[in-house]
Amino acid sequence: MTQAHDRRSQISSVFRVSSGNFLEMYDFFVFGYYAVAIGKAFFPTGSEFAQLMSALMTFGAGFLMRPLGAIVLGAYIDHHGRRKGLLLTLFLMAVGTLTVALVPTYASIGLMAPIIVVIGRLIQGFSAGVELGGVSVYLSEIATPGNKGFYVSWQSGSQQVAVIVVALLGVWLSSILPPEAMLDWGWRIPFLIGCLIVPLIFLLRRSLEETEDFLARQKSAGHPTPRQILRTLAQNWQVVIIGMLLVTMTTVSFYFITAYTPTFGKEVLKLSSLDSLLVTLCVGLSNLFWLPVMGALSDRIGRKPLMLTFTALMVVSAYPALSWLVAAPSFARLLEVELWLSFLYGSYNGAMVVALTEIVPAELRTTGFSVAYSLATALFGGFTPAISTFLIEMTGNRAVAGLWLMFAGACGLVATLLAYRGRTEVVLPPITARPDMALGG
Repeated sequence: MTQAHDRRSQISSVFRVSSGNFLEMYDFFVFGYYAVAIGKAFFPTGSEFAQLMSALMTFGAGFLMRPLGAIVLGAYIDHHGRRKGLLLTLFLMAVGTLTVALVPTYASIGLMAPIIVVIGRLIQGFSAGVELGGVSVYLSEIATPGNKGFYVSWQSGSQQVAVIVVALLGVWLSSILPPEAMLDWGWRIPFLIGCLIVPLIFLLRRSLEETEDFLARQKSAGHPTPRQILRTLAQNWQVVIIGMLLVTMTTVSFYFITAYTPTFGKEVLKLSSLDSLLVTLCVGLSNLFWLPVMGALSDRIGRKPLMLTFTALMVVSAYPALSWLVAAPSFARLLEVELWLSFLYGSYNGAMVVALTEIVPAELRTTGFSVAYSLATALFGGFTPAISTFLIEMTGNRAVAGLWLMFAGACGLVATLLAYRGRTEVVLPPITARPDMALGG
């Protein structure tokens, strides 16, 4: 009975901590998926390209706040604890989402409309700056020996559930609303649904317990002050830069195959909205499969082999794959290419996220992880939809985004070599003698 209870408790903890991460990514995806409608509502111009770019740049603006959120909220979490920090980030994310959901259009209140939308996105970005780090660190600290990669993979796994839910909502809304209604007001429905989810997730997170690892460090070394955390962060700047390059591969590929896919499929490949949303749904399912599988595999063979293999595959295959797609666009080709990129992303990220929690010093684990992650997202990943759209417009080459994906793969490849230079990777065997020692039993 005790073993079964402990196993259920572990599963419950993973679900509760990941639920807020689901909401954070849900809100970001909704904005990216409905960029065309948001551009029309808040950034009316004579050019559809300008409207779309304005919406995508606003989408990217949220990521510019992530480094600041990572530093401020990361220091808060490393000082006050994982549980309190995760509740705070959830509250801020809810405020940002509600702001975007309810703001009137440009036609109603003029210039104030885009200003309020940008403010809402900045609040979301500030919160998201530490959400991924807080969740990843919490999962790494409650993981059982030999299963850390599997546990931490559910941080990214919860994001894929968000991809799936948003895609399903999009398919459903497209089936019951005409395109004109979706552009006019239908795009607000997913935002409002996100707001309704907030109270449930708050109740789930409120019951989280502090991690034993944090409590043990607190007892032995006390609370590090924010100033001490920032000083240690500055002393470990090389680790932060390496971490940022590691995350670049993850964040660029992730936002390309999720947030940008509906826009890419409809506006660039001229496929139907339904086709693009169905592909996005399949990508979410694929990611959800590969992330825990490869996270668990990294527990067995190490993080480095997987990270090297899949960054190299991204470098050599991204542009040829997109060139093949744009030569004869179709639902089947888009699905095949996106599933291939999903395989590369999920296989790399399943090992990378836990690796990042391991190379950052324990005393600034949340801050260091979050700063590295948010810098990569702010500088590269978050602007992937805007950069891809701009490159296609400027060059006339619909496959040019493949070069951007190759660049991201090269960043991950170089960073992996630097991260493990002179470092011996220790692989612990999973503990399976007791059923309560692994998440799945």
